[in-house]
Amino acid sequence: MNSTVLMALTATLGTWLVTGLGAATVIFFKTPSPKVLNVMLGFASGVMIAASFWSLLQPAIERAQRECVLPAWLVATAGFLLGAVFMWTSDKVVTLSRRKTYIAQATHSERLNRIIMLVLSITLHNIPEGLAVGVAFGALHGGNFTAESLMGAVTIAVGIGLQNFPEGAAVSLPLRREGYSRGRSFLVGQASGIVEPIAGVIGAATVVYITSILPYALSFAAGAMILVAVHELIPECQQDRSVHPYFATMGIVSGFAVMMLLDVMLG
Repeated sequence: MNSTVLMALTATLGTWLVTGLGAATVIFFKTPSPKVLNVMLGFASGVMIAASFWSLLQPAIERAQRECVLPAWLVATAGFLLGAVFMWTSDKVVTLSRRKTYIAQATHSERLNRIIMLVLSITLHNIPEGLAVGVAFGALHGGNFTAESLMGAVTIAVGIGLQNFPEGAAVSLPLRREGYSRGRSFLVGQASGIVEPIAGVIGAATVVYITSILPYALSFAAGAMILVAVHELIPECQQDRSVHPYFATMGIVSGFAVMMLLDVMLG
């Protein structure tokens, strides 16, 4: 196995592990601290927004300028929009399936079906997240391996891992409330992240063996990450802003600042 593909596999196994740690909260706690989860979600969204530019879009533009026949701005914009549209389409598919389920089922079954659709939704959203990590590590192939690019790929994996923690809890805790055992709730919760290593290897292998697609893949991953951060993570971490007005916001700022600091230090 190519070394960069192996690194992508290792990184996405790590993000899957964090999903499992989030799901494990069902064993130790009835409900994890909302303040802690909000800060983690805010920090992860800040990291993902910053990493989308410095670790994905900027390298995509630079490679497109060197290697692509099409203008770099067109390559980056097309890939970015495709990534965002892919995530939007995925969300619409899940929403449509959920609505059909609600119409077809009785009241008791609706609660369980909502949980099932939550599992499917989180699992589906983990696919582009795994791809983003895989593409970032796949971009290190050949002469592109530098300390800056490596740290960028690692930072993307860390950011995605952080936001996987509350996702794991978001699956296991509702299952527990519906009467499932702690062990079964944990197994289902952690299983929602199993697609990330698979998607990570596919993303890394694609850009390693089809190098011409790398600028599009990098910008595609950036578009998917921005949509996840802006549409899901930021609204979720701001739910109790009336009680703690700047708590989650400082998490966002801190995450962005950490990513910016790493980029400047390694640049």
